[in-house]
Amino acid sequence: MLAFIQTGGFFMWPLMACSILTLAIIIERFWTLRKASVAPNGLLSDVMTRLRDDRMTLDYIRSMQTRTGLASIFAAGLLNSKHGRSAMKESVQEAASHVIHELERFMNTLGTIAAISPLLGLLGTVVGMIKVFSVLMESGAGNTALLAGGISEALLTTAAGLGVAIPALIFHRFFSRRIDELVVTMEQQSTKLVDALHGDREKIGVAQ
Repeated sequence: MLAFIQTGGFFMWPLMACSILTLAIIIERFWTLRKASVAPNGLLSDVMTRLRDDRMTLDYIRSMQTRTGLASIFAAGLLNSKHGRSAMKESVQEAASHVIHELERFMNTLGTIAAISPLLGLLGTVVGMIKVFSVLMESGAGNTALLAGGISEALLTTAAGLGVAIPALIFHRFFSRRIDELVVTMEQQSTKLVDALHGDREKIGVAQ
């Protein structure tokens, strides 16, 4: 591996750093964006059961605040539910914006790596070809060792740049789609909670 990097020249080192960072982000995002962690299926039914049985306590709400994702959104809404639908909805939206920000962490970095890796590879290719033409100008085509070195550097950096960029782009799209799905789920669940606490009351008010 070290010989491979040395053959590719200087630009292999930033590409190597990009590949390590990409792998770390992918592993972290897979762990963070688990649906069971962000928007567990049974959370809404548990909250609704506690509300119906009058077992909703402040300690339970505080425990939800310490969790990530939908639980923290529910906690914000429940703490402000007594102030009316509007206040509850605003608190839910504010908490959701913080949650979405956390879900999108490192996504810009992953997208940037997908964009710059081919450029770094291309830059390494250009430098390698410059070396090839410099050898041709100085020694002619007879110095095959130096020519091969420049050509190898050009080809290796191109391959490395694409090898980093393609997985980064694929997982950037994959995680973006997963985040969109989680956001839609959290929005639906939060709306159901708000409607359950204040929907019927407002309908009665309009009827009167």
